[in-house]
Amino acid sequence: MKKQIHAYYSGRVQGVGFRFTAQDLARDLGVTGWVKNLRNDRVELVAEAEEDILKDFLKRINQYFSHYIQDVEIDWQPAAGEFKDFGINF
Repeated sequence: MKKQIHAYYSGRVQGVGFRFTAQDLARDLGVTGWVKNLRNDRVELVAEAEEDILKDFLKRINQYFSHYIQDVEIDWQPAAGEFKDFGINF
């Protein structure tokens, strides 16, 4: 079943390639949505895919940035089907 996650990452997550890596991982896995830096030094991410793919996506992000992420808040919701691809919002 398709799901949507809305996540906020905090720590040293800006200036380390987080957005571009998330975009590459999402495109490799077929995840749609977006990622952007926030003014409060956090990164916001919205993604949609099958639940097991989203779990793999989150796992890969956490593995890649384990030294930079201090905290992550994730809200799981039903997929809205509003995205065609995965992009970086500014």
